[in-house]
Amino acid sequence: MSNPIKLLAVAPYCDGTDVGEAWCAHQWISHLSEVADVTLLTLKRPGCPPASEQLPGTNVIEWDERAALARFERLNSMLKPAYISFYLRARQWLTTELSRGRTFDIAHQFSPIALRYPTPLTGFPIPYLIGPLGGSLDTPAGFLGECQSAAWYTRLRRLDRWRLKRDRLLKNSYSEAAAVLGVAPYVEALLAPAGPQRFEVISELGIENLAAPRCRPGKPGTLRLIHVGRGVRTKGLRDAVRAMARLPETLDVRLKVAGRGEELSICQLEAERLGVGQRIQFLGQVPRSDVETLYREADAFLFPSFREPSGSVIFEALRHGLPVITTNRGGPGYVVDDSCGISVDAHSPEQLANDLAGAITTLALDLEHRNRLSAGARKRVEQIGLWANKIDWLIGLYGELANQDQLIFQEAV
Repeated sequence: MSNPIKLLAVAPYCDGTDVGEAWCAHQWISHLSEVADVTLLTLKRPGCPPASEQLPGTNVIEWDERAALARFERLNSMLKPAYISFYLRARQWLTTELSRGRTFDIAHQFSPIALRYPTPLTGFPIPYLIGPLGGSLDTPAGFLGECQSAAWYTRLRRLDRWRLKRDRLLKNSYSEAAAVLGVAPYVEALLAPAGPQRFEVISELGIENLAAPRCRPGKPGTLRLIHVGRGVRTKGLRDAVRAMARLPETLDVRLKVAGRGEELSICQLEAERLGVGQRIQFLGQVPRSDVETLYREADAFLFPSFREPSGSVIFEALRHGLPVITTNRGGPGYVVDDSCGISVDAHSPEQLANDLAGAITTLALDLEHRNRLSAGARKRVEQIGLWANKIDWLIGLYGELANQDQLIFQEAV
């Protein structure tokens, strides 16, 4: 297509000043607006700068979110009750605009990221995409005993699986889509009951550029590790602490931990109990600039999260050329391959701690292997994480799907 593609973007939660999926949707739409003619359907959230101000290069259609709902931040974040109203408004807007002769080459719903929300795009003569989608990962059975404090809303994962089999509105959202995007291959397995026509893997996350390369000479037997993340059980910090206690005594391995949460005090006690308190530094919540310094000073990134849909910190570590030690589940299991890190199974705390210790030992002793992974880390994140590359890929997919839909229409006529 010689002219910019006409894209209808759907993202009820789109805010560059927020975090999580609202921030990710803003990044996608901001970058796409530089190369495409984008119309965005979204919500105007009380107390937040509207998308129409944040995205001056985008044609923004926004509706007010009810203030009464916005006050319940946690409920709003997990269940998104305002989505019902948004869904109905979006369908009405589409019906009206298309009847007036308005056209789009393609439509794309970017948020919510969870698999439980039907799209308002079904039934209209526009090929559409949904995603990147993520979430609905379960907890490995061996870890259930240590994850009892998980919030009640995690039970929605079970309901998601049932609805993908039984809820016709939800199933049609995925089966009628020209393509569904997922943050990792596990999403395709979850969506299988809905029968999507085409599935592609791409993370909802991205980076603007690579950090400046830095020489990490090191010496055999020493290793500086960092763990960055919220202090919750599923991030694997407790397993990292236990792995530190299982390393050979001849190694000089240090671990710095950045983040806060209920798990931190548990892990500090565990470190003292296991006799590794002197080798682990718990920093608590640190400023963004200090986190960047931690990445620059480290030799490798230890992040054994076992229920991680995607993992923004993985991208941050790879951006700095850090080899990553993680689990082979969810998003990290896709992002981290043999070229940039070591992935281990996560069946039980005992097994995970043992395998992490083995991976740490490998990186501590084999400098040549560590350096290869460091170079591979930058190449991997450049390939799948740079926004410029991600947008080029997506624009190509838009063109392919729009042309494919046009051919199908001409054959039908």
